[in-house]
Amino acid sequence: MTDPRDADFGTLSDLIRGHAAANPGGTAFVVGDERIDWADLDARLDAVAGALQARGVERGDRVAVCAGTSIAYASLFLATLRAGACIAPIAPSSTPTQIAAMVADSGAKLFFTDPSTVADPVAVPVLDLGDDAWIGSHAFTPVAVGPRDAFNIIYSSGTTGTPKGIVHDHAMRWQHIAAGWKLGYDRASVTLLSTPLYSNTTMASFLPGVAGGGTVVMMPKFDAAAYLALAAEHRMTHTMLVPVQYRRIMALPDFDSFDLSSTVCKFATSAPFPAALKADVLARWPGGLIEYFGMTEGGGLCVLIAHQHPDKLHTVGRPAPGHEMRVLGDDGRELPPGEVGEIVGHSTATMRGYHNQPGKTAEAQWIAPDGRVFMRTGDVGRIDADGFLTLMDRKKDMIISGGFNIYPSDLEAVLAEHPAVVEAAVVGVPSDDWGETPVAFVVLREAADVKAWANERLGKTQRLHAVEVVDALPRSAIGKVLKRELRDGWAAA
Repeated sequence: MTDPRDADFGTLSDLIRGHAAANPGGTAFVVGDERIDWADLDARLDAVAGALQARGVERGDRVAVCAGTSIAYASLFLATLRAGACIAPIAPSSTPTQIAAMVADSGAKLFFTDPSTVADPVAVPVLDLGDDAWIGSHAFTPVAVGPRDAFNIIYSSGTTGTPKGIVHDHAMRWQHIAAGWKLGYDRASVTLLSTPLYSNTTMASFLPGVAGGGTVVMMPKFDAAAYLALAAEHRMTHTMLVPVQYRRIMALPDFDSFDLSSTVCKFATSAPFPAALKADVLARWPGGLIEYFGMTEGGGLCVLIAHQHPDKLHTVGRPAPGHEMRVLGDDGRELPPGEVGEIVGHSTATMRGYHNQPGKTAEAQWIAPDGRVFMRTGDVGRIDADGFLTLMDRKKDMIISGGFNIYPSDLEAVLAEHPAVVEAAVVGVPSDDWGETPVAFVVLREAADVKAWANERLGKTQRLHAVEVVDALPRSAIGKVLKRELRDGWAAA
């Protein structure tokens, strides 16, 4: 039998079928007290896919789901793919109006929810994900799926406006799966995930974990102490965490008491990962540490293999094989190494486009002189002489004060050095004198005059106009600081 790892293309559904035959009693998923083995998972996928077909779902159709993490959710996700359809996972944290708008935009034939979902009325049947009565007993008719068939529609976070549907096809997802085999995802692997299943961050480890045929342990809600207990109990080998989760885990006083010696590799993405925090993880947590920088839309991907490059922890690494990153000036021309500009990336692992929004798709692209399409990341950074990319900030977050460019990350790095500062975020606010001026929002361990301390260490054009002490920084479900909320709150006050 041909090893699927040698194939140019395959499907996740076929891989699951193979795991069920080779390792029927092996545990596939664990969520809380629930678990399911590979044989039962494969049979459930047939039953759910058959039920979807009985309700009119055909190859190329869409199925939407908005719910918390569960085995039923993971099964629906995979069964939708088995039926040849495209899954559209939606964040329960979205507003009721946004949820209904995303369901409509996806063109879903069915919409699955659980009690956590609060949505405006939709024009398609709504089914309770937690009630298996809808499944019934229906024969499943196998469906052939090709590389260009849609795999999923992932909706952007919506933190900058109306969420856009990002369409990935099976070919792009197969590339992610194939990359996972090189990182040790196999039938002996145990993947621990604590971010939600609607997030592309989660998919970066969920899909390789399932494809490898090991065990995937999922947490419906993240808690640092509970995470470490699960990691030790299940002998976790692989995990994906966002930087704020690493910070909370490493800050636990009893972190060193947990046995994490089974760890093969830890991954991080989705938000800035401070160099000092990376160093702490490397020093105290066994196994490798790999940071990814890229977009849900695809394009270029940078990879920092932190345990191999401890002198480059301030960067997000170099382009992955087959990926290319460039830095553009304001005139749209490529800049040389060391110059700061907008980052664009190219690879074959790129979205098909924004669903129903060809204009937005075109806006997100930069066409190189040779005709190749690069995706605009919206981030500002520079590439050093060794090819490593250093991020400065989101382009929209850059502050222009008195004609000078101020990068919030530079100011946040200074604030982080203050012993009383737990975390900080800097945003630009309107100024009659300067156009914009920087304001810092900080979480403190104890009272301190952070503004005076920081301004003594900042350049004249960088000095903080104000420092606001807050209990916590507003964050998305995957840990991104919601700077727009900080700006809006300042403006309202």
